[in-house]
Amino acid sequence: MEMINWKDLLYPYQQTMDELLIKFRNLDAEYRYLGLYSPIDGVTGRVKSITSILEKANRKQIPADRIAEEIEDIAGLRILCQFTEDIPKVVEMIRRRKDMRVVEERDYVHHHKESGYRSYHMIIRYPLQTALGFKEIPAEIQIRTNAMNFWAAAEHSLRYKYSGNVPKALQERLINCAEAANRLDEEMSTIREEITNATRENQIKEGLVSNILDKLHILYFRENMEEAEQMNEEFIRLWNEDNLEGMKALNDKLNVLAETFRL
Repeated sequence: MEMINWKDLLYPYQQTMDELLIKFRNLDAEYRYLGLYSPIDGVTGRVKSITSILEKANRKQIPADRIAEEIEDIAGLRILCQFTEDIPKVVEMIRRRKDMRVVEERDYVHHHKESGYRSYHMIIRYPLQTALGFKEIPAEIQIRTNAMNFWAAAEHSLRYKYSGNVPKALQERLINCAEAANRLDEEMSTIREEITNATRENQIKEGLVSNILDKLHILYFRENMEEAEQMNEEFIRLWNEDNLEGMKALNDKLNVLAETFRL
C-alpha cells in the first residue's frame, strides 16, 4: 500500500465529527429546554484509527487511493436512545435534515445479525465547508438503545481480543446475552410512560430550582436581604417536602419581583 498523508486525510473527518456532535447535542438540549421528550439519550462520536482503517482496507481489498471513496465509516456518530420506539423517531429526524444527505440505511434492529447485533445504521454525506472550499464527507450514524450498545461494546472487545475468531461456546453465550438485552428493551417499553413522566417531572423541577436560585441571587444583589432570607427558607421547606406546586408558586412570585426590579 502506497504512502498516505494521514493527517490531511483524517482532518476533514474530524471536522465533520465535531460539527455533527454539536448539532445533535444541541438538538437534544433544545428538546429538553422546550420541556419536550427527547428521543436522544446521548451522543458520542469517533474517527476511525489508522490501524482500523488499514485493517478494513486490507479485508475489503481497497487500494490506498480509494480509501476516502470506499470506506464510509471513517467518521462515526452513535446516538443512544432509552427505548426501541425512539430509534425510528431519530431516524426520521435525520431523514428530514437539510444539512446532510442520507445515502444508505441498514436496519439491524428488526433484522439483527446472526451474532445478535442490533442497531440502525445510516450512511450520510455531510457538506463540510473547509478553508480550501466545499467537501462532501461520508459518515456513518448508528442509532441504538443503551442495552444494545452495552452488548455491542462487549462483543466488539471480545472480537478484538480473539482477532475476530471468537470461540463457538462464547459466541453462543453472546447470542444469549443479545436476546437478554432485547428482552430488557421490550420490558422497558412496557413502563415507558412511567419513566418518561418521571423524567419530565425531574426536568421541570430542575428548571424551577435553577430559576428560583437565580432570582434569589438577584434579591440578595439588590440588598433585599430580609425578603431574600424569607423566600430562601420557603424554598428549602418546599424542596424538603418535594412540593412541586409550591415551588411553581414561589417561582411565579420571584418572577414578578424580578420584573419589578427590571422596571
